[in-house]
Amino acid sequence: MSDGDRAGGSGPVMAQSAADDVRRRELRRMKALAAALLALAAVVYLLTLHRGGLLGYVNAGAEASMVGAVADWFAVTALFRHPLGLPVPHTAIIPTRKDALGRNLQEFVATNFLAADVVRSRVERSEVSRRVGVWLGDPDHATRVTGELASLARGAMTVLRDEQVAAVLESVLLRKALERPWGPPAGRVLHRIVDDGAHRRLVDVAVEAMHEWLLDHEDVVLRLVVERAPLWTPNWVDQRIGRRAYVEALDLVTDVRADPDHRVRRAIDGMLVQLAKDLQTDPETMRRADTFRDGVLGHPDVRQAVQSLWMTLRKVLEEAIDDPGSELRQRAHDGLVSLGRRLAADAALQRTVDGYLSDAAAHLVSGYSHEVATVISETVDRWDAADASRRIELHVGRDLQFIRINGTVVGGLVGVLIHAVTVLAG
Repeated sequence: MSDGDRAGGSGPVMAQSAADDVRRRELRRMKALAAALLALAAVVYLLTLHRGGLLGYVNAGAEASMVGAVADWFAVTALFRHPLGLPVPHTAIIPTRKDALGRNLQEFVATNFLAADVVRSRVERSEVSRRVGVWLGDPDHATRVTGELASLARGAMTVLRDEQVAAVLESVLLRKALERPWGPPAGRVLHRIVDDGAHRRLVDVAVEAMHEWLLDHEDVVLRLVVERAPLWTPNWVDQRIGRRAYVEALDLVTDVRADPDHRVRRAIDGMLVQLAKDLQTDPETMRRADTFRDGVLGHPDVRQAVQSLWMTLRKVLEEAIDDPGSELRQRAHDGLVSLGRRLAADAALQRTVDGYLSDAAAHLVSGYSHEVATVISETVDRWDAADASRRIELHVGRDLQFIRINGTVVGGLVGVLIHAVTVLAG
């Protein structure tokens, strides 16, 4: 190994591949061809030395060919090593200036390839959303994506610990809920519910349930009245009062059930409106709401319920994720197919998605282009200088040998031209 090969320090040696063997053979072949042309020019020069006439032109051309071949050999060789091992200044450029070249390449890539406008234009021209839509619209591809998503979800579920999730749920849900007053938000929600009439369906359900209960439990109503009657009243009086109370209650519930504008319903509406107002403005009502909140969320059974809910949810999710035929995975599959086909067909949606993607890509390269490009300089810094020089020569050296070949040919033609001009002038 020459001094030029040993220049530049040491680092990790890059792995060789089968393609490198092919490149090495091609490089040797081109070097041999360039050297053969130089040798041919030297032989022709010696054979035509001191000859006149036409051979004088050949001699001048051969001489210039040698000069051009040697000069270009020196230039090409100086990129990778010291020619003939001589430490001529500004030779062995790649091994001695490897780190500087890496930094310059980093700056070039960051400026010209990772520029926001370049990346944005490239993303917009790539039609990413349409291509993804066409690919995802294929049910087989959607099945593959669904399977990958299921694997990721299963891995995430495996990593999660029940006690950790329970602690997070308690800190995120319960503690945050305890920190905020319930009165005003509940009042606003209740006021919106009453304004929209959403509570009326619940009232209907309650009235219907009460009506059915009364129809089936006349004896219970009679027994309650008799048990609470004074001891001095006769039993037949208690029975008659109880029956009358039952009939009146059943008639009232029946009327409320049949009349959407019954006074009882209006009274319920008024009560809810007043409660919504008090929850937002009345200090005592708001205090009671917070007391109720503390009692509910602070109860040990609530914390246990949160943990039990998570464990149940986790089990259901794991079963759905593991089962390829589960409704969850089927819905995910159908949703992906639908999304893909819409992306493939809807030009407006494509423009919207591509716009978001190009904006995101431009934002990333604007903020992180130099950090990304540092991979180039850091990687080059770690290379062994001599090995890096050999590898670069392996990749580009074959094409560089054409410089030597062209120098030999062009030098010869220029030599013939100069000799012709000299003869004509003299």
